[in-house]
This record gives sequence, structure tokens and C-alpha cells, in this order.
Amino acid sequence: MPTANLSKAALLMLCIVAVSLISWEYMWRHKGYDRGYNDDVGLWRKNRLKVYQTQDQATVFIGSSRIKFDLDIPTWEKTTGEKAVQLALHGSNPRPALVDLGNDENFKGKLVIDITEGLFFGTWPEVEMSQRVKYRQDATPAQKAGDQINFALEHQLTFLDKELFSLNAMLTDLRIPNRKGVRGDVIFPPKFSYVTFDRQEIMTDAFASDTAMQRWQTDIWTMFGALSDEPGVGGDTLQKILDEVKTAVSKIIARGGKVIFLRTPSSGGYWDHEPIQFPREKYYDRLLSTTGCKGIHFKDYPDMANFVCPDWSHLTKEDAIVYTQALIRALQQQNWFTNPR
Repeated sequence: MPTANLSKAALLMLCIVAVSLISWEYMWRHKGYDRGYNDDVGLWRKNRLKVYQTQDQATVFIGSSRIKFDLDIPTWEKTTGEKAVQLALHGSNPRPALVDLGNDENFKGKLVIDITEGLFFGTWPEVEMSQRVKYRQDATPAQKAGDQINFALEHQLTFLDKELFSLNAMLTDLRIPNRKGVRGDVIFPPKFSYVTFDRQEIMTDAFASDTAMQRWQTDIWTMFGALSDEPGVGGDTLQKILDEVKTAVSKIIARGGKVIFLRTPSSGGYWDHEPIQFPREKYYDRLLSTTGCKGIHFKDYPDMANFVCPDWSHLTKEDAIVYTQALIRALQQQNWFTNPR
């Protein structure tokens, strides 16, 4: 084929690809999807590298999804004059992250540990957080370079959201009926939240105003046991968890670090049953006494005690701002900040 014809074919193919991608992107934006970042191992690693700042420069947060939604990072940083390093992970037990920080001799900073009892006191193998800890240690130069490319593109192109628009995600969304005795992937509301570059999770306005989507989400929490009154772990299993946490916390404090525990708000079906599954005196209070650390429980503070979570578990972006301001005041009472601001 002559060179001129090859050039025309290549140009035509380029135009077809460009038009297809632009149309695909326009469709999802027109449907009202927010642009954000994939909360993957690369983004977690990028934020994990920030933990070595001095105590007057940053506070590190670990936990599950509640602190990811409830901590409004711009409000924190504007009010305190220090960075918030967000290392929490939705649906995950933060203990592997705590052990990782405890074993990191270079970490001597301030650490807030958010407690969602059903996850924190879990006994199943923690895969998601463990993968991130391993990636932080073992990422190759090629993987690091790939992460930088992803960071540059993800916030610009909505269709790169792998939780919504990857092939696996879209196949899952076909909602093929389950076979007898077999359950497919759980499908979350597609406009529930999006993630910022600092890993803050933000509830969308669409979800916050749509009671049907909220019911969809609370039905999922119910399937996961939100309305169960079955007691959590006890005996030697609980003691082993407490000992693991105490060991990691003691290492951080011995190096001059500071640690405090946090119980973020829940409401509705979750709060109706969590105190039954995980009585405060047996779990939260015992955790504080075992580690010798202080804690901030939302029910102990009038300006935190009465938040309503649309999905029983997470705050809207407006309430996250108010909660963050209240949290800062509570931490000030605990002499948490060294920055004059």
C-alpha cells in the first residue's frame, strides 16, 4: 500500500478513536458523574510517603471508611495549619497499617486511629490493606512511573474510574440474576462518592439528596450485618487483638510519637445495633485502658453526638466540615497541636 494511503488510514483511525473517547467521556459527564481518583495501591503509597513530617507539620489518620468521609481535609489544613495524611481504607481493618507504622523506625509523628468496631475487631484475613502495605515496600520503578501517569489522567477523564467504568465493573452492573447458592458481586450506588488526590472520600450531592439511593445503601449494610445483635469477638481472640494493637502503639510512643483513638459518628440502624454487638466498656474503653491512650468518642461531645448519616455510616460533605471543626476543638483539649494556629 502506498505511503500516502497508509497515512490517510492512520489519520482516519486516529480521528475515530478520538471521537469515540470524547463521546464516551461526554456521556458520563452528562449523566452527572463526578471526576475523582482511583483509590488504589499507588494513591495510598503516595500518601504513605508523607508520614515522616514532623509533629507540627502533619497528623496521620488510619481507619476505615468513616474517617475518610468525615475528615474534611481542606477544613483541617486551613484551621490547624498542618497537613492531614489520610491512610484509611473503606471496608478494611486498619490494624495492618498500624503494625506497619509501628515497625517503621522513621515514623515519629502523630497518629489518629479511627475505630469502626465491626472492622477493627475483625478476625478475617485483611487483604486490601495488606496489599497496600506490601506495595509501599515493594513497588518497582515501572509501577511508580505508571502511578504518576495515572494521577495525571484520572482527574481529567471520568471514564478512567475503575470502580464504575472498567470492564469488570460494567459487567457486574449487568445485574445477571444469581444462581441458586451463588451470589454475585455487591453493586453499590454508582453516585455514592468520589475520591480526591489526598484520598478524602466525598459523598456526592446526588446521593445525599436521593432517599432511594440511601435505601439501596442501607440495604447493603443490612446484608453485611448492620442490624445484627450477634456479639463480637471475645476471650483469647479479643485479647490477642488488643495485645497486637498495644505492641504497635507502644513502639510509636517509645520513639516520641503521639497516638489517640477516635470513634466517628454512626446513626440509624448501625448505631441501634453497634452498642449491642460491641459494648463500649468491653471494646472501646478496654482498648484505651490496654494501650494507655486517650480517645475521642463522638457520643461524649455535644457538637458531635447528633449527626445523621444518610446511609447510617458516613457524613455528607457539609456535615464533614462541621464534624472536622468539632474534632479539632476536641483534639485541642487533648493538647494535640504544637502549631500556634
